[in-house]
Parts: sequence; C-alpha cells; structure tokens
Amino acid sequence: MSLEKRLEQRLRIAVKRRGGIALKFYCLSYTGMPDRIILMPGGKVYFVELKSEYKKPSPRQAFVHEQLRQLGFDVSYMNTEEQLTSFLDRIIQN
Repeated sequence: MSLEKRLEQRLRIAVKRRGGIALKFYCLSYTGMPDRIILMPGGKVYFVELKSEYKKPSPRQAFVHEQLRQLGFDVSYMNTEEQLTSFLDRIIQN
C-alpha cells in the first residue's frame, strides 16, 4: 500500500473516532480541489490534500488551495505521518 493510501486510511479512521466524517472529494467541474473534506462536530470544515512522500501539489492544486484559504477555509497538505499526526492533534484541539 502506498504512503498516500496509508495516510488516507489513517485520516478516515481517526476522524471517524472523533465523531467526524472524512469525505472523498471529487469535483469534475472544478479541478484542483483537495482530496478530502473533513467535517467535524461543531460545524468545523477542513480540506486535506494527501500526497506520497516527496510529492507536492500541482500548480493548479496550489492555486485552488490558495483560493480556498482566501475564502477563509482551512486547507492542509501532508505527505508524511508526522504531518498527519500534527493535523489530527490540531483539529482535536479546535
């Protein structure tokens, strides 16, 4: 199993245990959207882009992620176990 798939699986399980939902996000009409939308109790919404180790978002993805941030959304990119752990710790505290 690739690192990206392991991170995705770990993310889904951890979010579910904390009462949230980690939806796989497909948007055929608007490319570059993050892989997952995380919905947490209290109406908190997070966008997450997962990549294999050493890979980065494409220029289109980086552009869309910045658009989402400018709209006030929380957008995270991660390609290591440590980054995922840090993200999960952060959303639990919010």
